[in-house]
Amino acid sequence: MSCVRVRFAPSPTGPLHLGGIRTALYNYLFAKKHGGTFILRMEDTDRKRFVPNSESYILETLKWCKIEPDEGVGYGGLYLPYYQSQRGEIYRFYLSKLLEEGHAYYAFDTDQELKSRRKEYSDRGLTFSYNASMRIHLKNSLNMTKKQLDYQLNSGSSYVVRFKIKPGEKLKIHDMIRGTILVNTDHLDDKILLKSNGEATYHLANTIDDYLMKITHVIRGEEWLPSMSLHILLYRAFGWNPPRFAHLPLILRNDGKGKISKRNADSFDFPIFPLKWVVPETKKTIQGYRELGYFPEAFVNMLALLGWNPGMKKEIFSLQELKDSFSLENINKSGMVFNLKKANWFNKQYLKKKKEELLSFLYRKLQNRSLFYEKDYLWKVIHLTIDRIHFIHEIWEHSFYFFVSPSSYESSFFNKICHKNTIVQLEICKNLLSDIHPFTSENLRFLFETKIQNKCKIMQLFRFSLVGSLKGSDLFIILEMLGKKESIQRIENIMKEIKEKIF
Repeated sequence: MSCVRVRFAPSPTGPLHLGGIRTALYNYLFAKKHGGTFILRMEDTDRKRFVPNSESYILETLKWCKIEPDEGVGYGGLYLPYYQSQRGEIYRFYLSKLLEEGHAYYAFDTDQELKSRRKEYSDRGLTFSYNASMRIHLKNSLNMTKKQLDYQLNSGSSYVVRFKIKPGEKLKIHDMIRGTILVNTDHLDDKILLKSNGEATYHLANTIDDYLMKITHVIRGEEWLPSMSLHILLYRAFGWNPPRFAHLPLILRNDGKGKISKRNADSFDFPIFPLKWVVPETKKTIQGYRELGYFPEAFVNMLALLGWNPGMKKEIFSLQELKDSFSLENINKSGMVFNLKKANWFNKQYLKKKKEELLSFLYRKLQNRSLFYEKDYLWKVIHLTIDRIHFIHEIWEHSFYFFVSPSSYESSFFNKICHKNTIVQLEICKNLLSDIHPFTSENLRFLFETKIQNKCKIMQLFRFSLVGSLKGSDLFIILEMLGKKESIQRIENIMKEIKEKIF
């Protein structure tokens, strides 16, 4: 394969969502797999939709995911500038060639005139399209003499420039993911290349930029698949060889109601942004994966497999392994439903390799409470807890009872046991604990198996006394780690709470 050059070209119109950052990741992995170049370009021509801080958000997201561009915005390169808003003269130069060679034309129809046409057609149950059969009836340079055209241009009339689609042609185009696609040009309309404000549209700007920057593969979202035939025709009109195209499947909502969208990001029951985003209009903060405690390597691993099948049972891939294994041919054609449980599972797998970080987190929690425990004790707590959590911050919630007595008790079970018989049972258990020596999990387990009747209920009482709920690690290990004195004290604590409730 010749020197691979791919680009990620987001618009600074808000934060990247899962689909956007996955597109960046797949471009990056494809480039690295083939020893190529990954370029970051900014499609910032639509100033009406520009959102402050979007660009810095994009750059920070790529940095967090360790998706490092080789050139482009923030990195420099041979094809400056990498902002489309700074490349207007380039677009106008190449557009003039299309006009001169008859591949494009001026259109002077007003918005109101086109709106009236659409309504007229709609009233007749038809769809209006500015295409080959319709353009001969509309106000454009194809229907004007040179003198009439010069008058319109010199008088300051508002206009757009449209691409002239040749009718009656059957295009056979190839997508690296979807295979061969047949398109009849009779079904294509004459897309606008230059807007009335003088700005190039996506279609013109991207085609020119991709050619000048020597892009070999265009890897982008499925939403651009309908534009592929237009872009192929633009390349042909310029006399350029097109890059190869690959259109990625959509990431779908887990309720089956369409694709994810940043426009209603706070309506989903799962995060769709890599990093938190503050909505400019409302100042509302929408949490991202980073702030929720996901590791970047787990997030990237999860995202890579959200549409790509590595062809093996293995699911945990380092970034280097992803670079080595990735291929466009193994990307699914159909949309992928996002699964938050699976995302959490990925984070859990990486959490198991983060025991030092868990240790540091526990140290800080204990220091804030002026508590000190030996490192060996903390390692035991981590070992007992790690299979129950998905995030570093969850370890305190699942292990606090190893360090501090419960400050409250889960209300439904507490109310259930609030009677005199519970106090009698707890008093018996407390006395049994006092007689055990050495106070080990093995001896405690033997005691319960040989001397305790109604084991299930008594074990629940013990656990509830020690933890404050019915959850937690192995009961006998909890008892051993807390020790005889602390275990008995916690039983006395709940006995006191029950007495205050019933007497």
